[in-house]
Amino acid sequence: MRAILCKELGPADKLVIEDVPSPAVGADGIKVRVKAAGLNFPDTLIIEGKYQIKPELPFSPGGEMAGEIVEVGENVKGYKPGQRVMGLTGYGSFAEEMVVTADRVIPVPDGMSDEQAAGFSMVYGTSYHALKQRANLQPGETLLVMGASGGVGLAAVELGKAMGAKVIAAASTADKLEVAREAGADDLINYTEEDLKDVLKSRYPQGIDVIYDPVGDRFTEPALRNMAWNGRFLIVGFAAGEIPKIPANLPLLKGCSVVGVFWGTFTRKEPEAHIQNVKDLMRMFAEGKINPKVSEVFPFEEYEQALAALSSRRAKGKVVLKVG
Repeated sequence: MRAILCKELGPADKLVIEDVPSPAVGADGIKVRVKAAGLNFPDTLIIEGKYQIKPELPFSPGGEMAGEIVEVGENVKGYKPGQRVMGLTGYGSFAEEMVVTADRVIPVPDGMSDEQAAGFSMVYGTSYHALKQRANLQPGETLLVMGASGGVGLAAVELGKAMGAKVIAAASTADKLEVAREAGADDLINYTEEDLKDVLKSRYPQGIDVIYDPVGDRFTEPALRNMAWNGRFLIVGFAAGEIPKIPANLPLLKGCSVVGVFWGTFTRKEPEAHIQNVKDLMRMFAEGKINPKVSEVFPFEEYEQALAALSSRRAKGKVVLKVG
């Protein structure tokens, strides 16, 4: 089988495609023929050794996938060959076959394509955990989503609407904002053409109840300055580059909370809550309240271009690598 391998840490042009042996399934494993792999911002970090997870070299990147089961281990219950599954792998999804454990996959629901499934788990899992467990978002509250056209941002827009919030989408270009509007955003802010702090202050003098921030850098502080009393500021990531240094007096003066969101650890430490979240998300998909948007699908051999689309922040929705 073929796999995209990271044999030395560095940018995407250091990756190579090689033939490698098919992995053994083991007693507790599920071997999946990968059809599509979703790309996420951590994929750009893990190959450079800048992510929390640091696999031994060589390894195949790719933190989530969708495919078809080809073999199950003798201890595996509830899954069988031929079944479509999607799930999180941490790394290893940029390969034609991989082995995962049952707790890392879920069945693909009817009506969801391989490409949609490959990009579903992480962005919707992260955003729903952020809005439900970390922010306790309530119907009628205001939700500002930064980076609203990216993978997690667009998911947050859809989920915020499904949870009854008024959603304000902030992004860097008009076409990105149009994607957010189509996903249900009630208000739009172009933070490259408008001053974010001034726009929020003029339109929402009462402040924003929940701010979802996967962007960081220079955008975090002006957003935080417009929090409502008892507001919740969600730290999701730093796609714009710099990790911001937040003045500690702002949460004090605003009476707001600054809350970290680390979905991967949540799934391990609170598995029952995670399982319920998955059930909620499957129900929302079946009801048509969420509809995963795939912005670009790249052939397996064009992994460099796929990762560049992600790291340059030009993606409007999910970037997916077609594997099988």
